[in-house]
Amino acid sequence: MSRSEGAPDGPGEADAAVWRGRFLSLLDRSPAPTAISSGDGVVSVANPAFARALGLQPGRVANRPLLDLLTPTNRQQLRKLDEAMRSGRRSRYPVEVSWTAGATPRHGQLTVEPVTDPLEDTPPLLVTLRVAQERTDAPGRGTRARPDEAGDDVAHPSLSAQEARILRLVAGGATTSVVARTVGIGVDGVNYHLTRLCRRLRAQNRTALVARAYVLGLLDPTAWPPAVAPPTARHTSAPTSAGPR
Repeated sequence: MSRSEGAPDGPGEADAAVWRGRFLSLLDRSPAPTAISSGDGVVSVANPAFARALGLQPGRVANRPLLDLLTPTNRQQLRKLDEAMRSGRRSRYPVEVSWTAGATPRHGQLTVEPVTDPLEDTPPLLVTLRVAQERTDAPGRGTRARPDEAGDDVAHPSLSAQEARILRLVAGGATTSVVARTVGIGVDGVNYHLTRLCRRLRAQNRTALVARAYVLGLLDPTAWPPAVAPPTARHTSAPTSAGPR
């Protein structure tokens, strides 16, 4: 019997997949804006707090360069980080940054820490973002809605490639273990992605998640086995409001 593509080779890889899923679950629950990027600064995963600080949905942060999301305001700090990466030094490096969340200018400090990885020549980066405290007593200013609670974000959701595969399989009736084997991640990893999707689409369980996905135009109602709808179809079929709370 041939091994499924992407499935763990043995107990060691299976254990690694389980621990990776648990780590991602903990990362997702962390209130601190945190992301992990490759050594060249491309985000591989970001928790909801990180995306929220940027005014984005989590699915719109992954696979994007950090320098596309944040603008360093102190080039000397950036050069110091670059020199440290080239020389292999390991420490924490602060970088002052600015960005725009929606229509609101923000600034803060990005802390970048190379993580030792024996399997990688260039270590991945653990990135945390501290948002500078903003004044809330200015006239005419109120509390902005969180991006994952805003009706327009639910009306026009986006999916990462991994989320799309998992959603399509679940809509077709696949169990968690089948999804895990097909996608090539652990069961905990599948549950992590499903929990995030349920939270973003405001669904209480998998059945409701699939129903919401069809209502929002994420899944093609004319296709079987289930297929993800093209982005243009999503925008035309998605409702214009999130409905009653």
